[in-house]
Amino acid sequence: MPYIHQKPGWPKLRWDSSKILPLLAEVRHRQGRLLGSMESLGFDLRNEANLAALTADVIKSSAIEGEKLNADQVRSSIARRLGLKFGGTMAASRDVEGVVEMMLDATQNFSAPLTKQRLCAWHACLFPTGRSGMRKITVGKWRPAKVDPMQVVSGPMGRERVHLEAPAAGRLEKEMAAFLKWFESGEKIDPVLKAAAAHFWFVTIHPFEDGNGRMARAIADMALARTEGTKDRFYSMSAQIEAERKNYYLSLERNQRGDTDITKWIEWFLACLRRALEGAESTIGQVLRKARVWKCINESPVNDRQRAVINRLLDGFEGKLSSSKYAKLAKCSADTALRDIKDLLDRGILVRESAGGRSTSYRLSSTL
Repeated sequence: MPYIHQKPGWPKLRWDSSKILPLLAEVRHRQGRLLGSMESLGFDLRNEANLAALTADVIKSSAIEGEKLNADQVRSSIARRLGLKFGGTMAASRDVEGVVEMMLDATQNFSAPLTKQRLCAWHACLFPTGRSGMRKITVGKWRPAKVDPMQVVSGPMGRERVHLEAPAAGRLEKEMAAFLKWFESGEKIDPVLKAAAAHFWFVTIHPFEDGNGRMARAIADMALARTEGTKDRFYSMSAQIEAERKNYYLSLERNQRGDTDITKWIEWFLACLRRALEGAESTIGQVLRKARVWKCINESPVNDRQRAVINRLLDGFEGKLSSSKYAKLAKCSADTALRDIKDLLDRGILVRESAGGRSTSYRLSSTL
């Protein structure tokens, strides 16, 4: 069966508005409600929520492709680039810096035109060493003919499943020119629908040798930022896609085999976006809790080491906090870590977990 880019009518994508408009109206309502909630927060709290959403976007977009990034490095890199003092100071690897640079360019400079040069610069950011894993790839240029046919596959060797076969390399210049012209056109289409269609269209073309999924999600985030007219991000579409990764790929695959009607894909995208907006409420809750905790603690301030560790716990520390982990996080000796922990226990900021001995660990008090 031919792929969508081989069908008559390509690349003029279409959809059934009667099926989409009710869901679009709900998404738009939730967007407005979320932006209104964030406007009611103070400047510092909005920055916290923005940092949390951007960090999740970078980490989860890479996780969809099977790449695990260090959360502390991502958070520190974003905070430094945005001029935030509370995001951490951990040095980031070139890979992390590259992904962050691409995502921030898409969301902070959302009003700037999307061009071939800009996309190629994003691609170079994603692959600063010119390699994808151990494999050398063409960076900052459309994929060459030598990698044709460009297929997205899964499954064990010998039983691979082909989800998509992209247009041949010889078509890329024309295909991408049409895509970029449409993306920047003044065509009367809701920007949220443009985000959904752009994501699908870019993935279908698959113009680069690697990194196309992450770039498609960055393009969608750019379009969504245009709908809201703000650089601040208070929800993460990539985090929601990662949580629904199986259905994400299935939805993309189903529409690759159909005609140019992508109603089903847009329905899935809008439903996923709605769930991402719903999930943002928990992010706001975490930011507000952090503010309450520090308001309580600051009545009798802690030292810088304790402040750094408490912030890590509030930001979602993985695993259990032991004295050795405290010493590592605070960059202090074991004895100093134990003194700090005792002080925090005495003040009711930390509580000791039930397990003792070598397994002794601590958590923030639920009364804060």
